[in-house]
Amino acid sequence: MFSFFKRWIPGRDEISKPKTAARQAVEMLRREYTGKPLLEEHVSEDPIEQFSAWFDEAVDKIITDPNAMIVATADQDGKPSSRTVLLKGFDENGFVFYTNYRSRKGRQILENPYVSITFYWPELMRQIHIEGVTEKVPEEQSDAYFSKRPAASQLSALASPQSDVVESREALENRLKEMEKKFGGGPIPRPENWGGFLVKPIRIEFWQGRLNRLHDRICYEKEGQEWKISRLSP
Repeated sequence: MFSFFKRWIPGRDEISKPKTAARQAVEMLRREYTGKPLLEEHVSEDPIEQFSAWFDEAVDKIITDPNAMIVATADQDGKPSSRTVLLKGFDENGFVFYTNYRSRKGRQILENPYVSITFYWPELMRQIHIEGVTEKVPEEQSDAYFSKRPAASQLSALASPQSDVVESREALENRLKEMEKKFGGGPIPRPENWGGFLVKPIRIEFWQGRLNRLHDRICYEKEGQEWKISRLSP
């Protein structure tokens, strides 16, 4: 009986063949970057103005989520974590996104305010990497943005204890139904633990993909109230 089943149970090597093929294929995934030159004489002296120019082009040419960015945080012990969120505003002060302050990223930011954010636009062969210090935006700013969100998104913010373990999908949906009954048809208040973070930049790097991996990297670093511009080797 044992020998019969042994003949039909695939061995470890047989099971791993597709995985091995996929891993080998990863090594062959390659594209050539043919982006336009990014030269010092062509960039703005102000990195926010330079960001605005690139962001406008991304919004014009990228169909899905041009404002998506990876936010990387670290806890008090230096353990990193990253996730994708959406940029919801920027000006000379920095870059704004919204979240639950009690979420994993919210708690880490409140423990350690240093973060990095990264935009990657493969269609444009461009990346922007920003390092900075965070602070909460004023409550009235969070109120104003929350009031513009769709009602369903507002209710979800009330119903979801972001990053906490939940019993099941059903439990989460039942919590949403409770919020719908409680606030349906009327104004929906912003949860006190939900709001915006402002990332005040201290370093901004613009990466432009170029031929033969000889990419352009222009870096702005803040020194006092001024920005120092330098070129980095790819």
